[in-house]
Amino acid sequence: MANSYTANDITVLEGLEPVRKRPAMYIGGTDKRGYHHLLWEVLDNSIDEVINKHATRIDIVLQKDGKTISVEDNGRGIPVDTIKKFKKSALEVILSTLHAGGKFEGKNYAHSGGLHGVGASVVNALSSKMLAEVKRAGKLHTMEFSAGKPIGKLKKASGARGTGTKITFHPDAKIFGAKQSFDTKLIADRLEAKSYLHRNVKINYRDETAKPPRTETFHHAGGISEYLEKIIKDRAKPRVPGDCKAFFLSKMDDAASELPFEMAMVWTESTDEHIKSYVNGVPTPNGGTHENGLRSGVVKAVRNYMSTHKLAPKGVTLTADDIREGMTVIISAYVTEPQFQGQTKERLNNPPVAAQVDSQVRPALEQWLNENKSVSDAVIARIVLAARAREASRAAASAVTRKSAVSHRLNLPGKLADCSSTNPGESELFLVEGDSAGGSAKQGRNRKTQAILPLRGKVLNAEQASIAKLMANKELGNIVSALGCGIGPKFDISKLRYDKIFLLMDADADGLHIATLLLTFFYRYMKPLIDNNHIYLAQPPLYRIDIGKKTWYALDDFERDEILKEHQIGTRKSTITRFKGLGEMSPGILNETTLDPKTRTTLRVTIHEGDEMATDLCISELLGKDASARYRLLTEGTSDVLELDV
Repeated sequence: MANSYTANDITVLEGLEPVRKRPAMYIGGTDKRGYHHLLWEVLDNSIDEVINKHATRIDIVLQKDGKTISVEDNGRGIPVDTIKKFKKSALEVILSTLHAGGKFEGKNYAHSGGLHGVGASVVNALSSKMLAEVKRAGKLHTMEFSAGKPIGKLKKASGARGTGTKITFHPDAKIFGAKQSFDTKLIADRLEAKSYLHRNVKINYRDETAKPPRTETFHHAGGISEYLEKIIKDRAKPRVPGDCKAFFLSKMDDAASELPFEMAMVWTESTDEHIKSYVNGVPTPNGGTHENGLRSGVVKAVRNYMSTHKLAPKGVTLTADDIREGMTVIISAYVTEPQFQGQTKERLNNPPVAAQVDSQVRPALEQWLNENKSVSDAVIARIVLAARAREASRAAASAVTRKSAVSHRLNLPGKLADCSSTNPGESELFLVEGDSAGGSAKQGRNRKTQAILPLRGKVLNAEQASIAKLMANKELGNIVSALGCGIGPKFDISKLRYDKIFLLMDADADGLHIATLLLTFFYRYMKPLIDNNHIYLAQPPLYRIDIGKKTWYALDDFERDEILKEHQIGTRKSTITRFKGLGEMSPGILNETTLDPKTRTTLRVTIHEGDEMATDLCISELLGKDASARYRLLTEGTSDVLELDV
């Protein structure tokens, strides 16, 4: 048989075709995150002008349709003269050619968030419409594009004042779908963060989707120190000690510094470390070498201070995690040739940066600790407390081991109906509300891969309790023992005994409350479970609907009405059964609707990029000790409540 794979089967994608064919390679995906990444690319080009002291103002306008947006700066303006090699204007080449830009040689931009020359052209390729307007030498130059291709030639008009660039674009519905639009709050949050990082810029944001249209101006002369204060306030975690000023270090104008950067930090009562890092104004949510250097420098400074003053505690060994627990830090570094991981620039990979940050943070922080003894004593006491809590946690979970063919039934909670599989990758754990529902779930499950752990009553509120109280709580202790991966700073996800953890609660107010308490516990003490997509909400039906000889299940009133509307034809009678709780479901129904992977409906618990702060604040307000925040949330949201389940 002849080989049918020939040279005729080879496809060469030219120009910007690869971007439209495989957008995920360039923007990470075509979901909300990728949709907004287009805006961040254009915005970062304007920020680069600010970083290099060529611009002081940026104007962003979100038009009425919520899908068209413009970014304008008062920088130098994209060059518009002709590039002889291509016989095209520089503007056209930059916006319609991959790897074209003025940031490769380092002559025009000392520091830049975009060095690959693909950002602007990718936005153009993935936009149904783009209009570029450039002011240079008293003239306004305009050029239109569609799907990355120019529509007509570069136009010129006299009488333009000043200099700058304005890019207006509309993401292509063929790529992103017709339903997507820009999230005005997400945009405002990103712009506010940019204004903190670049204290010399004024950012004006006009939202024409609002009624009436709203304009916000972001300008923060206090820079990242002011930003840190906002983060501390939003997270609602008291600082240690309560009245201390943050440690601030700036190497921006230090001629002897190998790496210009700024950082501000403070220790709080939080049980985790919170670092917001940036490189050349671009957020790096996945960290990188600058964060590694920061962590290392902080740990060395604290250890040196404790060693000098002979403050090492007796009976407990401090770890790096103990020292960093509770610290809230912002670091903004400026790297000449940043090596980002991927086009979405979420992680910095420059190896020398770690040592450069470490060598500058360590002596400066150590000096600050020596000069602020009252602050230092409180911080050391907080670190020692974290170490003792970790030791207590380790002792509580020390007997739990990862599943193996020999030991997978040892040292597990008595109420746990474990599965027979010793492969964590195929094993599932259902945390079930009530012993009655737990009994049905045990009978309806797949015994090989599904484990059931019934919970009695409402678990402890992790937002208000100490780790010692949490470990003393029987229900939460059973969960920790069953999962086998520890808790808090010593959490080890490699020891997780189940790949998926389902919260299976009644579809009522009490069930939602229990699920919220469990999610709070996981978020505060076992957050990697959420970050790595291990937590799910089971979706048991509220109604069973029998029409003729067929049966449907509905999650809520709306779905019930839709099923009736679609399937109740003519005079066919229907029988509707409302389940008051999981205990009323037979094992067979529970398996069919909620347990069986082939037929069940579940919700995966995730936190999207940019939503971390809002998530933290929401948990603090809903479940924290400050009742006034909860009262305000309830009173302000009263008008949004359509139906109250009492």
